[in-house]
Amino acid sequence: MADKKNDNGLTTVATNKKAYHEYFVLESHEAGIELFGTEVKSVRQGKINLKDAWISVDNGELWVNGMHIAPYDHGNIFNRDPMRKRRLLMHKKEINKLFAEVQQEGVTLIPLSAYFNRGRLKIQVGLCKGKHTYDKRATVAKRDADLEARRALKERNQ
Repeated sequence: MADKKNDNGLTTVATNKKAYHEYFVLESHEAGIELFGTEVKSVRQGKINLKDAWISVDNGELWVNGMHIAPYDHGNIFNRDPMRKRRLLMHKKEINKLFAEVQQEGVTLIPLSAYFNRGRLKIQVGLCKGKHTYDKRATVAKRDADLEARRALKERNQ
């Protein structure tokens, strides 16, 4: 299992590391997701991939596309298509606000992580703006500099 329980009582099942590399996250929201029983069992086993997933707004509803949930091993005929569109559950006012934001050029909705909150699967939806290549290089350079500083500080304190 890929579960990581944190101090808030949330059990993280999957994170989208590629999203943090490819986009600036402007804000994030929590959304429920509509799943079938065998999909939930598969997610509990950690068989979920958010890497190439994105979110669209169709007729006032949020849909996650490209999210892969592997078929449940013991699911037989009840398994669904692993790559099907899945509806996200949010209040209408929040969906309309996000839709207005997405109408801006260069802004998109990306699932950042999937976690269980009190037994229910939640998706953290990020309002993101794409990075340029030089932004990605700057992010990597800053991360490496921070890592070197922490190493030097650790050696100095020993």
